[in-house]
Amino acid sequence: MTTANKVTVLRILLVPFFVIQVLYYERTGEEWHRLLAILSFAIAAVSDGLDGYIARRYHQQSELGALLDPLADKLLLGSALILLTFDKRPHLPNLPLWLAGAVIGRDAIQTIGFGVLHYTLGKVPIRPRLAGKLATVLLMVIVSWALLKWPAEWLPPLATAAGLFTVVSGVEYVLDGMRLLGSSPASAAKPSSGPDEIA
Repeated sequence: MTTANKVTVLRILLVPFFVIQVLYYERTGEEWHRLLAILSFAIAAVSDGLDGYIARRYHQQSELGALLDPLADKLLLGSALILLTFDKRPHLPNLPLWLAGAVIGRDAIQTIGFGVLHYTLGKVPIRPRLAGKLATVLLMVIVSWALLKWPAEWLPPLATAAGLFTVVSGVEYVLDGMRLLGSSPASAAKPSSGPDEIA
């Protein structure tokens, strides 16, 4: 358990705290719950870059970190999008339902695909894509924007950009998975049986 992985675990542990604060703010409207939600989300967002920097700077890249880092992002952003998609008015602006659907759908496909690749190939190389990183940054901006109650008219264009990069990254991950499967002997067609064998 490297220092970088400990930072990632901290990000995962912040997720339930963040969710609870948003739910309490929705129910009570008390501002200190919103401030705690903003603080916990900000710490998680900063730690997303911090664990990567520590891993590169101190040569702490590991297979565990390669698995935990995207998992932490998925948990944090998935829970935030689900919470902010439901009607939070008048306390918080609503995020578009299609954005949450696109992100959760992509993550579900990624998770299932990774399971198939791991079962078929064993060790699977994890290669983050630029579109995926841009989607993550934009989604963090959108969630922060909503929590800070900044002008809501900027949310639709930000959501459109985030949705576009989400879809592009999903397609890239699918194509990567298909290439890996195509190069595996396990995906080769079995030779057809002769007439005597069929009988």
